[in-house]
Amino acid sequence: MQLDRSTGWFAGVTHCPSPNFNARPAGEAITLLVIHNISLPPAQFATGKVQAFFQNQLDPSEHPFFETIKDLRVSAHFLIERDGRVTQFVSCLDRAWHAGVSRFDGREGCNDFSIGIELEGTDELPFSDAQYHALHRLTRQLQAAWPVLDGEHIRGHSDIAPGRKTDPGPAFDWVRYRAALRVDEDRS
Repeated sequence: MQLDRSTGWFAGVTHCPSPNFNARPAGEAITLLVIHNISLPPAQFATGKVQAFFQNQLDPSEHPFFETIKDLRVSAHFLIERDGRVTQFVSCLDRAWHAGVSRFDGREGCNDFSIGIELEGTDELPFSDAQYHALHRLTRQLQAAWPVLDGEHIRGHSDIAPGRKTDPGPAFDWVRYRAALRVDEDRS
């Protein structure tokens, strides 16, 4: 996978453009990476429903849970599926609608200055090795483009929306993820 800095789109990943985005505020810099989890229906994987949801094409009659989210208009920049496949929905240069009401480092509205990565999963189920590998590769590419995205500027959704969100949840291995990034730094 390789980022085209002029467009904010990655080559080597699946593109599934979402209509749920808009321009970042003028002059706004990317200073935060937010890790989430999602599965649709809950705890079911490889259904294609996350992609449909982010494209406003989810059929609410297919599952009772879909009825509860039918009016939401959300997206993320990326989804990493259980097998490690990466899908991009929104250019990194644009504002995806992933964080909602949020706060980081004294600033409200994290969508303005963040990139959102969804991991296919739940708070309770372990994520796959393939997902950690893809997340590591994607993070390193994003850090090469935006060096400020160091350990202090990578957070879970629960960190920026405490009390409202719990993802990526206790099943996400922050130690493993951060250790892989540190190994790269040590090799430099």
